[in-house]
Amino acid sequence: MIGFHVIAKKKLLKVGYSAFDLAVIGTLLALAGLFYVHVYGQTIVSRHPEKLVMQESSIVLASDGTTLRKIPLPESGYRKTAKLEEMPKLLVDTFLAVEDRRFYLHQGLDYKGIGRALLNNTLQMRVSEGGSSITQQLARNLYLNREQTLLRKLNEASIALALEKRLSKRVILEMYLNQIYMGEGQYGVKAAAEHYFGITNLKELDIMQIASLAAIPKGPSIYHPGDPDGLSVKRRELVLSVMRQQGLITQKEMATALQQEYHPPATGKEKRIGASYIDAALEEAARVTGKSKEELQTGGDTIVTGLNTGAQQALEETFSNPDLFPPNGKDQQVEAAMAIIDHRTGEVVALTGGRNPAPGRLNRAVADARQPGSAFKPIIDYGPALESGMFTPESLLPDRKSAYGSYRPENLNGVYRGQVTMKTALQQSINAPAVWLLKQVGISKATAFAAKLGIELPKEDRNLSIALGGLHAGISPLKMAQAYGVFASGGVFREAHMVRLIKDSKGKVVYEYVPRQRQAISPATAERMTAMLRSVVYEGTGKKAQLNRPVAGKTGTTQLDLPGVSRKANRDLWFVGYTSEWTAAVWMGFDRTDQNNYMTEGSGKAAALFAAVMRKAFKE
Repeated sequence: MIGFHVIAKKKLLKVGYSAFDLAVIGTLLALAGLFYVHVYGQTIVSRHPEKLVMQESSIVLASDGTTLRKIPLPESGYRKTAKLEEMPKLLVDTFLAVEDRRFYLHQGLDYKGIGRALLNNTLQMRVSEGGSSITQQLARNLYLNREQTLLRKLNEASIALALEKRLSKRVILEMYLNQIYMGEGQYGVKAAAEHYFGITNLKELDIMQIASLAAIPKGPSIYHPGDPDGLSVKRRELVLSVMRQQGLITQKEMATALQQEYHPPATGKEKRIGASYIDAALEEAARVTGKSKEELQTGGDTIVTGLNTGAQQALEETFSNPDLFPPNGKDQQVEAAMAIIDHRTGEVVALTGGRNPAPGRLNRAVADARQPGSAFKPIIDYGPALESGMFTPESLLPDRKSAYGSYRPENLNGVYRGQVTMKTALQQSINAPAVWLLKQVGISKATAFAAKLGIELPKEDRNLSIALGGLHAGISPLKMAQAYGVFASGGVFREAHMVRLIKDSKGKVVYEYVPRQRQAISPATAERMTAMLRSVVYEGTGKKAQLNRPVAGKTGTTQLDLPGVSRKANRDLWFVGYTSEWTAAVWMGFDRTDQNNYMTEGSGKAAALFAAVMRKAFKE
């Protein structure tokens, strides 16, 4: 009997020791968990202060105020922020009633809510409630993903506690209402109100609209007002009943809101044009403000441009007509680019960098990569000659084969007339007189003239081949249009620009274009050049550019000149011209010209494209 008691006592002691050990381990684990919860959140929040700076989408506007693009946040959607005082009290109270009634009573974790969720989940044998406070939701959205794991929930709780220690309740609530995802790529209540109801002033929201917004966070993909299955209506009705139960609205107000139907806004849609223009405008905005691309995307700026929606629409519609372009090559499509400038102001009114423009694609309108051919002659040959005072449009120039060291330029058709007037040489795009003229004026004076028109040529271009547009690197349609704009405006240079005005998220003007102009060349030179360029359009190589208004301009062609390929094969086709209002440059060609991808049509094709775009833009 004594032996039995001894054995029993030993067993009890063993059980007691084990229980003690487990208690110690449990206590240590609990302490470690508490330590983790305390330290992890503080560490994460301290290491990532940028997360507490709310990013906001910038907007690009056309000259008439039309929204061209709401710039998406990196790896996200569109957000427009609002201060808490900009939001109606009913909106704030409704979100609190639906998402976190005890928001002002807890310190980041609603233990009663968590307990209630655990009980309901246990009774239903599935996870149907989360019990997350607004602070936890903000913590998850700012720092974590949406994985349903115990560790993620622990991290979420830890960060929520850290946020509550660092930020006031008011700041947390404001951040939550600006950060929360509201479906269809919209973040925050302000962006959602604008997107779903066309309302920019949140205090104009009615009860039905407030209930609709508060219904979304539970399931942004199925409860947003535009959902096709009607689930949002049932969810909105539930929210309205919560609003009534909490005394936020009267029975009559609830009944009225229940009868209202959702109608999407008729206005406020983006004008889906100007992809190339917008990309170029953003590059310009970055340059003039010193901001990075990410800062421009996320700073909430409003960027007002000079884009003319009618002209841009006309440009893109015309470019969509394949009949206006030469045949495609064996494995490439013929490309094109065009820039239109109002030479009276310098504003770029329309621009496209290709036939199928899209954000981020190659922008051929601003890339200095194409040989301008004879379209360069007014800039480097005839303009400098007129400005020198030694020549006039009636001056006789030699038209015969000549050699300048190893450089032996030829007329394209092999015909030499002995001598011609300057006007005829330009009108018929004869090469020999142009090279001779550059030689007489001097390369240094000619390049200085080009610089006055906005074209700075590198030292590699200090040779006679530039007389026929043979440049080392090439030039862009935008720069060509800017240069011809000087002839169009009586010799006055105005910098081509796209950005008029930039406002920050608070409405403060951070940049405004200040018109700067200078008399680059004499009015007499500009007037004589315009007269000669009009003769090109009405009597020379640019006849296909004619409109129902005076047009001046010049064609340009560069040959492929590859062994085994037809001498009629061309690499670049140009037309640069102007009316009294606008100056435009058109380029056509392949991105990679080779024996399988070249054009046999001449620059008349570019002139015809110029006319087609301008005719539609001017509504002739």
